[in-house]
Amino acid sequence: MDILEHNRRAWNNEVAKGNRWTVPVDISAIRTARDGKFDLFLTPIKPVPMDWFGDLRDSRVLCLASGGGQQGPLLAAAGACVTVFDNSDAQLQRDRDAAVKFGLNIETVQGNMQDLGCSEDGSFDLIVHPVSNTFIDDIQPVWREASRVLRRGGRMLSGFDNPIMHMIDWDRAEQDGTCILKHAVPYSDANSLSADEKATYKRDNTPLEFGHTLAQQIAGQIAAGLAITGFYEDRGADELDPYTDSFIATMATKT
Repeated sequence: MDILEHNRRAWNNEVAKGNRWTVPVDISAIRTARDGKFDLFLTPIKPVPMDWFGDLRDSRVLCLASGGGQQGPLLAAAGACVTVFDNSDAQLQRDRDAAVKFGLNIETVQGNMQDLGCSEDGSFDLIVHPVSNTFIDDIQPVWREASRVLRRGGRMLSGFDNPIMHMIDWDRAEQDGTCILKHAVPYSDANSLSADEKATYKRDNTPLEFGHTLAQQIAGQIAAGLAITGFYEDRGADELDPYTDSFIATMATKT
């Protein structure tokens, strides 16, 4: 399967279905962001600490695989010069709609997060990358490209799954709440699903997911020249929440 094209169509379908990550922020959130106060999420529940952003006024911010009219409009309202980069044209339309509705200046670019060739070295002061590398098979190019387009001393704020999210037998968990380990990580829907399951994913426009190891997520950033300078965990996977945090957020600084 063409993973990039399949997931573009799948996320366009999520927009049509009203997935929570495709619903733009409202005017009240924009008003508070203009006063320098906002809740921006990299993971499902906990907002990013405000001191992770630094001074946003006139800063150059890349919202990486971050379409949907959520992070980009808040940052633009706070005074940043924002570029939203995403694979889904429908997600990017959410940001364009929000820009028109709220009078914001947001640039949108459609593409593959593994290739930021449209941006020069050191183009950005800040990168905001919410949970989205779940939808690509190889995340090392993401870290390398992000590091390349960050200025020295710039920050990358990232959210991603705890690997255990991709080890669970979710069919069983959703049936009776029992969390049983079924898969090894790294995990790939493209390799693990049966032919019939893939056909169903294609028919229903269900996103293909990939589970990456902590070494790929954290050591991958370090190898790309990013020093981990902030960290927190979050919940948001109902069946797992009684046992462990299921999401991770990091702040990394380009060295």
